[in-house]
Amino acid sequence: MTGDVQASPGDGAAGSRPAAGMRFSVDGWDPAYGTSLDLEDYLGESTASVEANVELPARQWRALDPDPGQALPAALLFVDGVRRIEARVWIDDDVPDGGPATEASAALCASYAAGVVCCCGHQAHLVLAETRRGLFTVAPHASDITTWAGEYTACRTTTNAATPLTVTLSQALQRRLGEVEVRTAVAARAAMPEHGVPPDGDLLVVDGPLRGRQHLPRTLGYIKSHHSTYLPPELNALVGALSPGQRTPVFLIGTSWDRHTWYLKLPGATGAPWAGVVRIECSADLPVPEVIALAGLSPLCLGRFASATYKDARAPQNLYPIAGLERELRRRLGDPRLLYRALRRTAHAQLTRYVPDSEFQI
Repeated sequence: MTGDVQASPGDGAAGSRPAAGMRFSVDGWDPAYGTSLDLEDYLGESTASVEANVELPARQWRALDPDPGQALPAALLFVDGVRRIEARVWIDDDVPDGGPATEASAALCASYAAGVVCCCGHQAHLVLAETRRGLFTVAPHASDITTWAGEYTACRTTTNAATPLTVTLSQALQRRLGEVEVRTAVAARAAMPEHGVPPDGDLLVVDGPLRGRQHLPRTLGYIKSHHSTYLPPELNALVGALSPGQRTPVFLIGTSWDRHTWYLKLPGATGAPWAGVVRIECSADLPVPEVIALAGLSPLCLGRFASATYKDARAPQNLYPIAGLERELRRRLGDPRLLYRALRRTAHAQLTRYVPDSEFQI
């Protein structure tokens, strides 16, 4: 396991420059292309146990139609987060006497944001949005990086011999983003009475897997893309045979964490059998009747927000409230060119403090 630790307030207060023990440089490559040094990514394979006899016995599996008479929640809350790597940087090793560094550690400067859109009545509105910037690193002496365009708070994490550094840093960033998503979701729910929504009258939809959020009540995880096949072939064939609005029965997945899940086909999908198919998750701790009720709500609540191909390249899976929230959050991250330029200028400024003028050329 890896864990990240927030830097203390003294590790680079607002308005300060990097501590004398920390020198960094910005990698010249576009962050979208990784680094100029080839650091191989790692993708682990997951093995899952599957219990198909949750809602129906496996031998009785069939496509399930929505119940139009089922009561809908008073409000749907869509939670999403975005992340962007502003620059990949190199932090020099700690040299107390200010001499030349012999080693450097790769790190990420990233911006991330999370927010909640509420769909209630006949409108959708942004309830809450939070933006953060962080320096994700394994360097123990790392401190905050303050630029004229914003501050990157040092978020130190630990290494794992089985995981490449690039993946370790990306996972640390994803954990921080997940924490912000949970905070915004909890705060948005607390504000629902102000919008006339009765207690327990909302349904929370998290864009992505539910891991780390499964403790939130009345919550669904919404997975748009598929990287693994969980069902045995005889049951998996049902997914491709679903008609728009239909879903599979609920089944239970067990990996490093357990969850109830089912497949749903959204309206408007054309082409391949799995076109428009999403997978929905909810907590494994819920009673089965409550899980089935949530599964029954999913086609009624989500199908009406399915996007059209002429509006969204990820249609119909990229639901309209999620697409709109993503656009707003990315706008709040700021201009990546200005942020990159600010990091380069800060790196250049601190470098000139350590290199004599007679030795420094640009």
